[in-house]
Amino acid sequence: MIWDTRLISKYNLSGPRYTSYPTAPHFSTSISKIALIDKMLETSDKPLSLYFHIPFCAHLCYYCACNKIVTKQYDKGIEYVELLGEEMRLRSLMLDHTRGVTQLHFGGGTPTFLTEELIKTLFDHIGQHFTLINDGSQDYSIEIDPREITRAKLELLTNKGINRISIGVQDFDHKVQKAIHRVQSYELVADLVDYSRKLGITSINFDLIYGLPYQSMQGFQRTLAQVVALSPDRISLFNYAHLPERFKAQKRITDDSLPESSTKLNLLKMSIEFLISAGYDYIGMDHFAKPSDALAKAQRQGQLQRNFQGYSTHAGADLVAFGVSAISDLQGVYIQNHTDIQDYRHSIEKGQLAISKGYISNVDDRIRYQIIMTLISRCELNITELEAKYNISFFDYFSEEVDNLIAMEEDEMVNIDRSGMQTTMTVTERGRLLIRCICMIFDKYLNNSTTYSKVI
Repeated sequence: MIWDTRLISKYNLSGPRYTSYPTAPHFSTSISKIALIDKMLETSDKPLSLYFHIPFCAHLCYYCACNKIVTKQYDKGIEYVELLGEEMRLRSLMLDHTRGVTQLHFGGGTPTFLTEELIKTLFDHIGQHFTLINDGSQDYSIEIDPREITRAKLELLTNKGINRISIGVQDFDHKVQKAIHRVQSYELVADLVDYSRKLGITSINFDLIYGLPYQSMQGFQRTLAQVVALSPDRISLFNYAHLPERFKAQKRITDDSLPESSTKLNLLKMSIEFLISAGYDYIGMDHFAKPSDALAKAQRQGQLQRNFQGYSTHAGADLVAFGVSAISDLQGVYIQNHTDIQDYRHSIEKGQLAISKGYISNVDDRIRYQIIMTLISRCELNITELEAKYNISFFDYFSEEVDNLIAMEEDEMVNIDRSGMQTTMTVTERGRLLIRCICMIFDKYLNNSTTYSKVI
């Protein structure tokens, strides 16, 4: 990956992260729920990927833009797990129970907000309606707040098949932690990492954020050194998007406490160089992994995928999602649940699926989806194969996009090779950091009505 200041300045636009295409803001509430259910009823022999959204948090992190409910009332989880159980029952009636669950992810919110007893109950529901795998081939993960986990709870999760965890670190600097209302010691995280490895967790991810209040080059370098010392298998380095007009909690972060844009860029540059020099592979966008990790191996083998949980190693699974705001992806059919927990509850209590909105992709969407997801995951596209699959002429079909593509080729962000039997497009080392901008060329729904974070 080559850092090119001129190109970053030119292309540092706002745009989607492309965990789907079309992206979630384009899902419609006016779509026929019957049409979506008809798609859900279609038979499939693909494996399943299950996602469960647990919205509760015991603490309010000021930077957070997730769909969450902040409460210290842990018994709120009782009714919610009951609702998840009923939603699973309703949804499982549409599915072949022999389809194995190759991926399972608990996100939030704070999934470890649930008590041990509720975690057992939730897994009982899952096991009742789906075929779980526990032979080591599964990719079962959970997001963890180090302040909301005990050794007993971690043991329970691993016994249920969890083999990958993601720990919210953000920054180890105490001043930064106080400013974002997330104080957790290095020792707390180190103990969690150590015990996770003893329990056989095969992959540990750290979430870091750059651009937070009071971050400095020196302070964040100390954090990076501490992170590398703990040796997580994966690292996600997210850009803090300060949008207090959209996310109420962010109003508690004052503008004057945030690093200047030039400092923010330098934080990113330093972080990338630091992590690469420490032996991590740059996967793409804001993700890093050890060369031995499954994510890095999948990228080298051209098998890396992308979905609503980010980069993934499992291809071809139908994503079935449960809980408030959760989004299912059935090969281009998107179904999103109600984002308000009261609406979600009312639907499930009436014996209905909690569908709020959705989208059914057309052929053009699938063409653009394949281009965007292939580029963002593998940084290359076989144009000849795409043309054959969809019976199109690429440069005629995308005649309106070609000028922007040529401009990026002139800026040495992409290379289009027409010299051989097959035409290919490759993202260059200069273009990798700006992959979202390259993908945006092919997004026909992109407009100014939706607020996205900056690419860098």
